[in-house]
Amino acid sequence: MAKVEFLGPMARPSIEVDIQNLQELKTFFKHDAQLQEWLAICAVAVNDTLVCALDMPISSNDKISLLPPVCGG
Repeated sequence: MAKVEFLGPMARPSIEVDIQNLQELKTFFKHDAQLQEWLAICAVAVNDTLVCALDMPISSNDKISLLPPVCGG
């Protein structure tokens, strides 16, 4: 199963999911209204590489990181 990390202020524990691509992950979270707000503004990394394509294949040992925007000074 792939591991999903929720970084920064999302403050959720990591979960494991059985998905084939990022589109399936999006569908997996479709009923979570609070998370949907975050997903609209987050970057996504698979194994520490930023990705944009929802058809990105996901393997069972992959790490998916949801990266919310941050402000710095």
